[in-house]
Amino acid sequence: MSRIMVNNLTFYYEGSPDYIFNHVSFSIDTNWKLGFIGRNGKGKTTFLNLLLGAYEYQGTIDTTTLFDYFPYTILPEYMESCTIDFMDQLKRNCELWRVLCELDSLQLDANVLYRPFYTLSHGERTKVMLAILFSGENDFLLIDEPTNHLDKESREIVKQYLSHKKGFILVSHDRDLLDACIDHVLVLNRCSIEIQNGNFSSWWENKSRKDLFSQSENEKHKKEIQKLKKASARARQWADNNEQTKIGSDPIKDHDRGNGTRPYIGAKTKKMQSRVKQMENRIAREIEEKEGLLQDIEAPAPLKIMPLTHYKNTLISIKDYSLQYPNTEKPIFQNLSFELEQKDHLFLKGQNGCGKSSLIKSILSKAGFQAQPTNIIEQGTIQIASGLTISYISQDTSFLTGTIQNYCKENNLDESLFCALLRQLDLERIQFIKPIESFSEGQKKKVLLATSLMTPAHLYIWDEPLNYIDIFSRVQIENLLQQFPATMLLVEHDIRFQEKIATKVIEFSD
Repeated sequence: MSRIMVNNLTFYYEGSPDYIFNHVSFSIDTNWKLGFIGRNGKGKTTFLNLLLGAYEYQGTIDTTTLFDYFPYTILPEYMESCTIDFMDQLKRNCELWRVLCELDSLQLDANVLYRPFYTLSHGERTKVMLAILFSGENDFLLIDEPTNHLDKESREIVKQYLSHKKGFILVSHDRDLLDACIDHVLVLNRCSIEIQNGNFSSWWENKSRKDLFSQSENEKHKKEIQKLKKASARARQWADNNEQTKIGSDPIKDHDRGNGTRPYIGAKTKKMQSRVKQMENRIAREIEEKEGLLQDIEAPAPLKIMPLTHYKNTLISIKDYSLQYPNTEKPIFQNLSFELEQKDHLFLKGQNGCGKSSLIKSILSKAGFQAQPTNIIEQGTIQIASGLTISYISQDTSFLTGTIQNYCKENNLDESLFCALLRQLDLERIQFIKPIESFSEGQKKKVLLATSLMTPAHLYIWDEPLNYIDIFSRVQIENLLQQFPATMLLVEHDIRFQEKIATKVIEFSD
């Protein structure tokens, strides 16, 4: 067991005016199961790269610990190769027997090591890389978003696997995973960094209580400041009025005014002005003492969505529908039947590769949204209500390039409203002058979410919209969809999100 000591860490990207870390100090025990929480773009992945020595920085990171990072970078030339042929390149001194033991814990057959890497599913790739990652000894492991794109079953296996491990930092926005796998949290707040003992839920409860207390104290503080300001204004008015009586007098009214009156008034005024100055100084001290009281409070702005109302109640009707690609032995899925009605939040649920995204593409093609592959084999029927307007979020963000300004022009979006919505989703204004391709994956997803929210539609189809999205924004979107009666068809593996939002769930079976 050892410690990682971070002292006065300061880092910013060249050309950026904003600090990612500014004189940050804390320490980590390498025996912890540490969850890493923070908004998109706050620096979680950057900090992992600093531990790996990828960037130069100011300050010190003192440790004797060796680090390893998930996910591994799979070079193009590795894609055609079997994992067993290049796993030594991913992890130094990687021993096969240890990898096989880890694969067994991950409920994965060893034959995956002897298949070309490109043939492995997302879940299989994740499990293979985790098995290699944990096959070493004494490394402190840096695990970055291990459950993105994984189905419920694979997430559950990874969750159970990590719950029996220790000595890692886990970056994840999956609340269920964090609760099951961690015993400490490292949180990047808006203006501070904190470490707490416990899991996500215990930290969230403590944070909620702390935020409530801070808001209550702030209200008391504002009332006290208002009282002080009123008293200061009254005293200053008295002093000003008194000062004016020094010069000039009415001999009839002020017949008893002597030569000593003016100095007396001046001395009295000086005392009153001194009192005013003391009050102003007290107000300044009060403000200074309370400065930063609310800076770390996460208060997500309420979002809005603009659904259209269709004249038909049933927007999509699917009956005995099957899809099959040519030269395959069996359909991707078959005999699927359901109806999507207005105000439904319908979730498609099933393992990776069961056909959820394929079904979405078929629906989009029937609605004239995009072309369906001509060689696909369909059976059964999909009926789409005529004149249906659809807003679609894809899993893919690779097509996002250029500036926000150009993006708004290409998509006929009001730039000022779009930027305001991105600000509500917690993108900093500095992001608006950067090319979108330089955004983090979570920030790119927020660009797609903002686009969809600004698009009036009868139906919103979101395919894994929360991948890489931070916890605070997930809660923000949950609140939105619970408040507004938009009709939605979703694929999303965040079980807590599904439990709160779903009105219907269609489960794909083998």
